[in-house]
Amino acid sequence: MEKLVLIIHSLAAIAIIGLILLQQGKGAAAGASFGAGASQTVFGSEGSGNFFTRATAVIAAIFFCTSFGLAIIAKNQSQVATKGLVVPAELQQQEVPAASDVPASEIPAATTTPSDVPAVQSEAAPSAAQPEEKKE
Repeated sequence: MEKLVLIIHSLAAIAIIGLILLQQGKGAAAGASFGAGASQTVFGSEGSGNFFTRATAVIAAIFFCTSFGLAIIAKNQSQVATKGLVVPAELQQQEVPAASDVPASEIPAATTTPSDVPAVQSEAAPSAAQPEEKKE
């Protein structure tokens, strides 16, 4: 079903592009008063504007409906994928290692590497940024 809607969607998109490229601009009607509009009688006395305008509107509606349908199909497939999430039996049977099984770090805690970050001053030592309070 999804492939059929996708094919119709793609054909509608190509048809819209083709119809828009075939349409003449509003300025092209000005040349008809000087005799240039005689070749436009294939689509009727009103010219091709009315035919192409209606055809574009119909195919644009089809394009909109297929876009909406593809969005619904994608939403339904994503819900099915999350509901059907099954954890394999191998993952359910794995044991969690105990804390005593985890190896200790080989880096001694006492060694520290020099850093460019200044050390934090303790609250007991007055800071240079804070002025000392004067006793009265």
